Amino acid sequence: MEAPHKAVEFIIKNAPKYAKAKSERVYLEEFRKSKKALLMKDALARGIEAANAQEREAYADEAYRELLTGLAAAIEAEETLRWQLEAARMRTDIWRTEQANARMEIKATE
Repeated sequence: MEAPHKAVEFIIKNAPKYAKAKSERVYLEEFRKSKKALLMKDALARGIEAANAQEREAYADEAYRELLTGLAAAIEAEETLRWQLEAARMRTDIWRTEQANARMEIKATE
């Protein structure tokens, strides 16, 4: 009986961490668009007129690449927590199934 309670406690304890990881990932995805626009604006200020050239400059910028590294880390943290939470839910489902099977066995032997 202890296993499902531990799984539920794990979910309760880690749900805020998952929410924070997801919010960071979404923020970085949205910020990436702003950062690209700002870098393209800088390229325009440096005299690069063509939009495709501005975009190339933005993607090549060190700050943009650092942002992508941060986004990758945020996605990794979110996905790790998501699968840990899913595993905890699975543990409770397994326990529920085992309990139902045990009840059926008892009824079958009566």
